[in-house]
Amino acid sequence: MSQLTDDQIRQALDSLPGWQRDGDMIARTYTHPDFRIAIAFVGYVAEIAENQGHHPDIDIRYNEVRLAVTTHDAGGLTEKDLELARTVDGVDGGGD
Repeated sequence: MSQLTDDQIRQALDSLPGWQRDGDMIARTYTHPDFRIAIAFVGYVAEIAENQGHHPDIDIRYNEVRLAVTTHDAGGLTEKDLELARTVDGVDGGGD
């Protein structure tokens, strides 16, 4: 899979509220009511990641879950990263 251009990344991020570019990754922090719900969300993300064969970096801080994705094999951002972000936002409802 080929890397996206800077313009393609900017355009995609316009339709992915909350996601931001972080070097060769895109990242987003989701805030949940409590730790238990945050962990359940991580379980959903893990299922999505396994199904897509694409695994984000996950950082859990009590009720906040930060996801960061990049396509290591391609050396940067690809459509695969955007697909994972869109799918996770669908699970989370796109909210904070």
